[in-house]
Amino acid sequence: MSLLSQKTLNSNVKFNGIGLHTGKEVSINILPSEPNTGILFKRTDLKDNNIVVPNVYNVSNATLCTTISNEYGVSVSTIEHLMGALYGLGIDNALIEINSQEVPILDGSAKNFVEKFLEVGFKISEVPIKLIKILNKIQIEDGSKYIEIDKSNVSLDIDFEIKYMKSLIGNQKNKINVYENDLSDIYNSRTFCLYEDVEKLRNIGLAKGGSLDNAIVVKGDKVLNDGGLRNNLEFVNHKILDCMGDLYLSGYKIIGSLKCSQGGHSLTNKLLREVFKDKNNFSIFEIKEKSLPHTYINKSVLKSIA
Repeated sequence: MSLLSQKTLNSNVKFNGIGLHTGKEVSINILPSEPNTGILFKRTDLKDNNIVVPNVYNVSNATLCTTISNEYGVSVSTIEHLMGALYGLGIDNALIEINSQEVPILDGSAKNFVEKFLEVGFKISEVPIKLIKILNKIQIEDGSKYIEIDKSNVSLDIDFEIKYMKSLIGNQKNKINVYENDLSDIYNSRTFCLYEDVEKLRNIGLAKGGSLDNAIVVKGDKVLNDGGLRNNLEFVNHKILDCMGDLYLSGYKIIGSLKCSQGGHSLTNKLLREVFKDKNNFSIFEIKEKSLPHTYINKSVLKSIA
């Protein structure tokens, strides 16, 4: 976030693959877009009412993936890894053309998205970015699960933990600064499931496209994938990637401190909805300068537009 002007891709980027849950072949074409257009999905397999905006209130399903829908019932699902890549790389504007209802799972992480985006590079505009600064602590609990977000001066910190009975996964915890840390391990971490859950998922019409090529499968005390894990915290790191993608449905970069235990797509969406219920919980700021040290984000160079 050293350059605080809006950016997009230098050129189109295309991906082909299958949907994790639908099992259908799908192609996406990600195009550069003008400042202040944000991230938009366009269902090219449909002629009418085919624009779907990824925002907090358009989440229509958050079971095992994030699905967004427009007012006409047109949906796009499993958007979180792509959205996480866009958020982490600071891509503010892009048009995502997709010819089916589900974003391709690729290798189960954001690795392929990030590599392609870095390969084509970015076009920096003259238009300043906008930031959401959290002003009040918001917390949601769901049994043993919880998520909260509180104020932070200059960053977006995500402190995430998972707890599994399986000893191979067990309890994992990691904390990152989205704007300053090297996020390579986050981008490279794959979705995962337990071997005994695979058949259950398929019986309810999910994970039809799942395989060892696009998901970590844990059976007993073993990882079934050749090569094992990509990093020691791959399980919790993937949850952080999901969280980043879901946070981008706010539409802006967030300045805040988030903590989550055993959460997921639904809990993150509930948190954002709670934040936006009351304007006293946040402020939206526009940066005046093109580039700015983080230590200045909290000072008078910010112009409130909320």
